[in-house]
Amino acid sequence: MLKTRVITAVVLLAVLLPILYFNNFTAFAVVATVFFGAAIWECFRLFNPGTQNAHIIALLWTAAFAVALFTDRINTSFWAALSLALWIARFAPSLKTGLPPLGTPTNTLLSLVYGFAVVGCFAAIVELYSYSPLFLLSVLAIVWVADIGAYFAGKAFGKRKLAPSISPGKSWEGAIGGGIAVLVLGALSVAFGGPALANTFAVRVQHSYGWGVLLLVLAVMVAASIVGDLFESQLKRRAGMKDSSNLLPGHGGVLDRIDALIPVLPLAALIGSRL
Repeated sequence: MLKTRVITAVVLLAVLLPILYFNNFTAFAVVATVFFGAAIWECFRLFNPGTQNAHIIALLWTAAFAVALFTDRINTSFWAALSLALWIARFAPSLKTGLPPLGTPTNTLLSLVYGFAVVGCFAAIVELYSYSPLFLLSVLAIVWVADIGAYFAGKAFGKRKLAPSISPGKSWEGAIGGGIAVLVLGALSVAFGGPALANTFAVRVQHSYGWGVLLLVLAVMVAASIVGDLFESQLKRRAGMKDSSNLLPGHGGVLDRIDALIPVLPLAALIGSRL
């Protein structure tokens, strides 16, 4: 399993790093569209296990996304704001209230609504990349650091379960540890990053709004990443699936890799547009 994970990671890096390094928007847009299609396909499979139409739905959504992207008709602010509203009003509360039964009209509606959130995530990815590849990477790093910090803090100190009925492996201590890791590294990047990190998310937020706002924004982003992770875990548990798919051998599916990013990136895009 470890060998498979490493091979998949190397292949993905071999594709993505040159695109980021050479700042080729067309190549990036193509890759983003492919991953968007995969995420939408997995989304509808999670909401409708056993469906035979997920690939058709995914193709239609992907075609619409590609047309909007390559004709520059994606209103990122609209999609980001809509996505955040959906997370606040519907997805986050479901962690307590639960999901509707499979095969019901309410579940079908919720699948469409979650699809809109995925659109908001990928529209934000494109927007953040347009600022600079480094700016996008700096936002992704916030979620990655939170996840890694939570893993090690949970292993070392985890006792109180965060959401035992959804994801028994997550603890409050892990979540707090991940948040502390993000705050510390964010502060260090501002204090000691110098010109090399001048165009990163944390540095620009601090320069525009000060330390208090930066720490608050980072804390909210960590919380949002946890909610995104738990929501997909809730979908997988209800569907009886371990992973969202097997598209990324050793890693599961695309949604398994971006679940925590889906609520975070729209928030980052809205904040970034005001820096």
